[in-house]
Amino acid sequence: MLAVIRFILIILALMFICIISIFYCLIRPFHRDNVYHTARFLGKIPKLMGVEVEVRIPESVKNIGPVVWLANHQNSYDLFTHANAVLPGTVSVGKKSLKWIPFFGQMYWLTGNILIDRNNTNKAMNTIELTANKIKNDKLSIWMFPEGTRSRGRGLLPLKTGAFRTAMRAGVPIVPVCASNQHGTIQLNRWDNGKIIIEFLEPLYIENTGRENLRKTVHQVHELMKNKIEQLSAEAAAYHNK
Repeated sequence: MLAVIRFILIILALMFICIISIFYCLIRPFHRDNVYHTARFLGKIPKLMGVEVEVRIPESVKNIGPVVWLANHQNSYDLFTHANAVLPGTVSVGKKSLKWIPFFGQMYWLTGNILIDRNNTNKAMNTIELTANKIKNDKLSIWMFPEGTRSRGRGLLPLKTGAFRTAMRAGVPIVPVCASNQHGTIQLNRWDNGKIIIEFLEPLYIENTGRENLRKTVHQVHELMKNKIEQLSAEAAAYHNK
């Protein structure tokens, strides 16, 4: 019964936030901080799920300017948990088809997120250039999920190079954003679902030194994120078991 009530409340809250955001964005469509302001409200939804979200941001990342954020993508709850970590001047990259989802899609588009056509190979090839230009011209930071899909409890999946190439093309650093495991730990029929810890790692600058070095860098970042996610997951599990 608790799960049903929570599910209904989450859907209603999401619809309400999307509608309010749409009207707000009509006043200033595609503004660089629209995503940030909407995320502040989406970040309240984990409380309905019995989840506490703790965000850790090192001083080196605060007020850093345009960057490419690299976050691990676990499941649909990321929309609400990761929202707590979104900083001003940040937008994300999403599928063009998202804009047809009632309320959410219109909100996602009007807040200024970048929509790409993944089914069109030619357009997909231009995505890196488009995103890099957005970063440089509009002084935006880009939130990306470099795994390319939800991991659904399989751990951190291999990272694709697109986010790294985007950072190189724009001349900005990458900042890994690691969230503790939430797959199977959030159960709507349980009153207390513990804590999700999200931690920003130190900025990394990528040099354009060839394909082999890029692959090596991607592998190193994967290991860095994987180890941090495991550490945060163990810490969050210990907190829940107190």
